[in-house]
Amino acid sequence: MLKPNYDIAKDRSKTKINYLDVDNEIKKIYDGKKYFLKTYGCQMNVHDSEQISSYLEMLGFARTEELANADIVVLNTCAIRENAHDKVFGYLGRCKHLKKEKKDLIIILMGCMAGQVDVVEDIEKNHKYVDIVIGPNNIFDLPKLLMEKLDKQNILVHSNSDIVPENIIYKRDSDICAWVNVMFGCDKFCTYCIVPFTRGRERSRKMECILNECKALVDSGYKEITLLGQNVNAYGKDLNLGYDFATLLENVAKLGIPRLRFVTSHPWDFTDKMIDVISKYDNIMPYIHLPIQSGSNRILKKMNRRYTKEEYITLFNKMKEKIPGVAITTDIIVGFPSETEEDFQETLDIVNYCKYDGAYTFIYSERKGTASSFMKDDVSQEEKENRLHRLNELVNKYSKESNEKLLNKVVKVLLIGESEKDKEKLYGYTETMKLVNVSCDKKEIGNIVSVNITDAKSFSLDGNIIK
Repeated sequence: MLKPNYDIAKDRSKTKINYLDVDNEIKKIYDGKKYFLKTYGCQMNVHDSEQISSYLEMLGFARTEELANADIVVLNTCAIRENAHDKVFGYLGRCKHLKKEKKDLIIILMGCMAGQVDVVEDIEKNHKYVDIVIGPNNIFDLPKLLMEKLDKQNILVHSNSDIVPENIIYKRDSDICAWVNVMFGCDKFCTYCIVPFTRGRERSRKMECILNECKALVDSGYKEITLLGQNVNAYGKDLNLGYDFATLLENVAKLGIPRLRFVTSHPWDFTDKMIDVISKYDNIMPYIHLPIQSGSNRILKKMNRRYTKEEYITLFNKMKEKIPGVAITTDIIVGFPSETEEDFQETLDIVNYCKYDGAYTFIYSERKGTASSFMKDDVSQEEKENRLHRLNELVNKYSKESNEKLLNKVVKVLLIGESEKDKEKLYGYTETMKLVNVSCDKKEIGNIVSVNITDAKSFSLDGNIIK
C-alpha cells in the first residue's frame, strides 16, 4: 500500500486548476460502469458531492441508487459528530461484504473523515479493502487517482489545505437552487471543532470568480443561490484586497438572482455592514443561521467562541430591529466538559429570550485532536440526554409558535419538488426558510408562488396556492 502523499498538490496553481483534463483512455475503461455516492454531513459536503458526481460522469460512470449495482462506491463523509463517524464505519462494513461478491468493486472514502490522520491510519491498518482515501481539499485528484488505481494499488491522499480551487465543474442536483462555495476552511479553532484540521485554514475565492459563477447560474434560470463557507462571513479577510463578505453579498444580489442566502455565520465576524446590506436588498432572504452553542459565558470561553452571551444578544437584537421579518436559527451543544446545571439553565434562558425559529441541537462528542479532547468529559451520558430532551422541548415550542404566526397568512414559497410524505403535494420554502407543503399542480415546480397557510406544525407548514 502506498504511504500517504502529503505533497501531491504542490505543483498545482493555488488559484486555478484545469478540471477538464481527463485522460480518454480512462474514459474507455470506466464508460458504462455505475457509481454509488452516499453523502454525510453539512451543505458543504452536499455541494462537494456535486463536484464528485461531475468527475465520475466525465469518466463515463452512470449513477445508481442501489449499492448492490455499483462498480464504485464513494462515501463522502462528515467528522463533526461521533455518530456520523460511527455510521460511516458501519456502512463500510456493508461495502466490505459486497466486495467479497464483486472483487473489482472500488471503495473510496472522501470528505472530512478522510482528512483526519488517525482515520487514515486506521483505514491503512484495519480496513485494507478501502481502495482510495481522499481528503476534502483534494477532490480534484479523483480522476487521476482512479487511473492510478488501475495498477491495483490502494491509495491514500491527505488534504492539501493551501489550494483555492476555481473553474470547478459541478453535476448539480437541482436546476432551481444552487450552492456556491465562497471560501474554504476555518480559522476560529473552537475547542470542540475538527473543521480546521480536516478542511484547513480560511481561504477565500477571488470575488470575480464567484460573481462569474453566480452570473452563469442567473443566466441559466436558477431561482436561488446559497453562498457557502464554514465561516462564510469571514470571507475576504485572507485576501487583503479591500472587500469583505458584505461587499460580495451586495454584488451577488445585484446580479438579479430572485433569492440569495448564505450559511454558516460566526457571530464574531457578523458586522453592521452585513446587516445593512441584508436589509437593503429584497432578494437577500431574511433568514440567518447564527450559532450560539451555549448560553453560559464560562462555557463559551472554554469553547473559544470569542463572544459573550451579552454580545450575542446585542447582535441578535440588531438583526431583529434592522431586518424586517427576519428568522433566526441556531446551533446548541449540551454536555460540554464541565457544563453544570447552572450553565445549562443559562442556555435555556438564551432560548427563552431569542425564541428561535429553529435550532440544531447536539450532545457533545469528543473529536480526537481538538482542544476539548484534552478536557475531562465529566458530564454523564444520562445527564447529556436529559438536557438535550429538555432543550428540544423548548426549541420545538418556539418553532411551533413561530410557524403558527403564519396561519391564514399569504407567503411567498419557492416550490422545489414533490413532498416525500405525500406525492400529491409539492414542497418548498418561504423567504424565512420555513418548509411548506402545498397542494398544487406539479407544473409549478421551480416557481415562486403565493401560498395561503392553512396548518402549522413544529417543523412544517401546509398551504394552498393562490392564483
